[in-house]
Amino acid sequence: MPGPLANHLGVLGMDSLGSNEALFPGKMVSLDREFAASPDYQSGAIPRYDHPKLSVVLVNYRQWDQTALLTKRLSQGRLVRSGLAEVVIVDNHSGPHRKISELRRKDGVSIRRWGANQGFARAVNEGFRLSRGEWVLLLNPDMTALPGFLEAALSAAERLAGEEPRAGVVGLGLLNPEGTQQRSTGPFPTLFGTLWRRFLPRSLRKYHMGTQGRKTVPWTSGCCIMVRRACLEDVGGLDGDFFLYYEDVDLCLRAWKAGWQVWHEPAVCLTHHAPLHRRRVPQHLQTVTRHALMLFAHKHWPSWQKRVLFWIMRAEAWAQAGLTRHPGRRAGLTDRLKICGLISAGKVQESRKALEALLAASPSPYLREDARAA
Repeated sequence: MPGPLANHLGVLGMDSLGSNEALFPGKMVSLDREFAASPDYQSGAIPRYDHPKLSVVLVNYRQWDQTALLTKRLSQGRLVRSGLAEVVIVDNHSGPHRKISELRRKDGVSIRRWGANQGFARAVNEGFRLSRGEWVLLLNPDMTALPGFLEAALSAAERLAGEEPRAGVVGLGLLNPEGTQQRSTGPFPTLFGTLWRRFLPRSLRKYHMGTQGRKTVPWTSGCCIMVRRACLEDVGGLDGDFFLYYEDVDLCLRAWKAGWQVWHEPAVCLTHHAPLHRRRVPQHLQTVTRHALMLFAHKHWPSWQKRVLFWIMRAEAWAQAGLTRHPGRRAGLTDRLKICGLISAGKVQESRKALEALLAASPSPYLREDARAA
């Protein structure tokens, strides 16, 4: 059953969205290319709407070039140009950049800049507060979206909501730069699952082995996730105690507990260029991941499992300290134990402050862009 979006898409010349063909390699009928090539898509005046149905939230941290490129591609689509979609950028204190003034001049694009890096979850919540759409789409800046992506994503979400009224979260498909499927859903973390998955390749540790076809999943990656506004309001948004990582897993778990459903729709997808498992992870970013897992355990695991996890993290830090003679790295491991130990002791806010202090003293992971920012 088509959702109310169908009426708007018909006016825009995009009612063929209902086909929803898969975008995976081997199934080359691409929604996005279909719409971009259609005469209706390229023709005539575009009607304007006063209220968007979709809000795209981009969190930027020293990635203005990628953020600007993705925003340009999204804002060229008819959904943004008609006012049915908007782009909200929240910047976590990245400093000045030549791209900012260009972005401010774009219709349908707004920017909120903070004077401090408050982390991904809090930035998303700020984007949610500033947005107006019935659906909020979170995207990482390091994405490539083909023309028609927003139309396909919103159509899929509207259709799913018509069929499943409690669909609150929809994860979309991800592709690697070479065109292969990138995993983006997984089981909820448990102590035993976390331990045995450490023996798997990094690309498999958090994720399902693969998902084919639309279906419900425990959680889906926050780098490309659509959330219904009613669901976000019901669960209170993302948990701002998470700085980065696991806030998406926590959101999906709380959505399930509140009676909402989490779905994965791989037929609508885009390319994700730099997932964490494909990058070298510096020590301070490893500490961020440990902080996030420890916080998730504090919220959702039995107390004894949380204590066991901290003991394992302590053993890991001691082992790493024994393998390095670099005094700075040893000090960083000591900081990690302090940060995770505070969560183990129930001092979540103190742990967050200690993490922020560590990150403020750590080098930027985007030094190349910093050098050419001005």
